[in-house]
Amino acid sequence: MVWFLDFPNSMAPKFQSPLLPQKKKPRPPPALGPEETLASAEAIEHIKEIQNEIDRLNERASEEILKVEQKYNKLRQPFFQKRSELITKIPNFWVTTFVNHPQVSALLGKEDEEALHYLTRVEVTEFEDIKSGYRIDFYFDGNPYFENKVLSKEFHLKESGDPSSKSTKRRQHEEPQSADELGEVIKDDIWPNPLQNYLVPDIGDEEGEGEEDDDDEEEEGLEDIDEEGDEDEGEEDDDDEGQEGEQDEGEDG
Repeated sequence: MVWFLDFPNSMAPKFQSPLLPQKKKPRPPPALGPEETLASAEAIEHIKEIQNEIDRLNERASEEILKVEQKYNKLRQPFFQKRSELITKIPNFWVTTFVNHPQVSALLGKEDEEALHYLTRVEVTEFEDIKSGYRIDFYFDGNPYFENKVLSKEFHLKESGDPSSKSTKRRQHEEPQSADELGEVIKDDIWPNPLQNYLVPDIGDEEGEGEEDDDDEEEEGLEDIDEEGDEDEGEEDDDDEGQEGEQDEGEDG
């Protein structure tokens, strides 16, 4: 139960790849003559100088990009606040959003979905420096699964580079069940635009609409055939009348 708070520590931001590169024996440079050796040494020194300049530019770029992200992260907050206030007016918004998300819905059991009916608000807050982690807050109405009104999960990146996480201590009525990693899915996929998951159309409805469209097309096709048949009958009647008229003229003559 309460899958969204039993994230393992591995759910913290993946700032480092879990796969370590395999060490290979360095290949020695090819043998060169005295002049080539001197020219290569000079070129290597110039390359190092240029590479140092590139590294300094990359550091400056990272600092400026981080400042831009921090700036716009603050600018987005009032809009997130207004959006959250409007979402509270929509019954079962968050349970519908999570159920409609394929990765989340695959992990939801019956009791999980029932508990999510009490979820009224979700907030994702990045730490001020952004790069050190974020926090997810879940706001609930009173429910039979736990006593907390707000449950939180924080994801940190330690100075050593190792990820860690910290959760609200739950005062639960039942023993919770653990679940797979969902923190990054909520932060990166759902939180930026939860409405797109809430408004996902039902597949059955789409199929039903498609069948209705096919039926309409078939009916239109039948109507066209009937109209063509009526036109043909009208032309035959005109031909018959024309032939009768010619016969009458012949008799009169």
